[in-house]
Amino acid sequence: MKTIYFRILGAAILVWPACLLATEATNRPLPTLEEIFQKVVERAKQEGENDRAFSEKFSFVRSRTTEVRNSKSELKKQETKIATNNPVLKPPAVRPAPPSATATTNAEPVTDPRSHVRGKQFAKDDFRVNNDLIKRFKFTLVGRELLNGRPTLVIDFQPAAGKLPERNVKEKFINKTAGRVWLDEADYALVKTAIHLTEHVNVFGGLVGAVWKFTYGSERERVGDGLWFTRDEKWHLEGRETFRQRTVDFHGERTAVRKVQ
Repeated sequence: MKTIYFRILGAAILVWPACLLATEATNRPLPTLEEIFQKVVERAKQEGENDRAFSEKFSFVRSRTTEVRNSKSELKKQETKIATNNPVLKPPAVRPAPPSATATTNAEPVTDPRSHVRGKQFAKDDFRVNNDLIKRFKFTLVGRELLNGRPTLVIDFQPAAGKLPERNVKEKFINKTAGRVWLDEADYALVKTAIHLTEHVNVFGGLVGAVWKFTYGSERERVGDGLWFTRDEKWHLEGRETFRQRTVDFHGERTAVRKVQ
């Protein structure tokens, strides 16, 4: 009985300092939006180096699955790609996953339809956080929340009032998105996102296509050396490509993440 008691006491002693630090972090005054944006822009400049270092130091398996359905919710195309990143073996080995019973075996590659209903993918750099991107939104600092034991700042955003510049399809989508983001308070790295379209978006006047629903969510995780990676990513789109209605679902994740010795 005494042994059990001392084990419980020992565990409590180990956990207690972490609890105190978490409580202290969540009780301190919130920073201003101006302070947050300044640090977020500086952090964004480090993301390229962060991604490079993560790929060089960690092995992982990345899977990406895209499903396309018609107006009757019938699965028309499915594509799954699995890539293994091993810093010892370059370049990473890529192998297609076995087709499912409902997938078409001769399906054409399915590309990311966020730029228009289906076509050229948006590059990651297209959404780099900078002052131009920040000016397109109205932000509200909701508060502080613990994610994976780390304090994060929770911020809601919606399109700013007035006429926003729309020089390309990418900016059309950006100007009509709203949602919530979670920022790590120590690193000011993006930890979690939940984004949706606020209204219908036409692609090239609606002749090529239109999107009337789009949701996106992602979660990132911090590993050794202070590096961040996207652990899970999902998006759902409903729209029209020329005269065909489409529903597209995407799910990507990284698993078996291990630091290479």
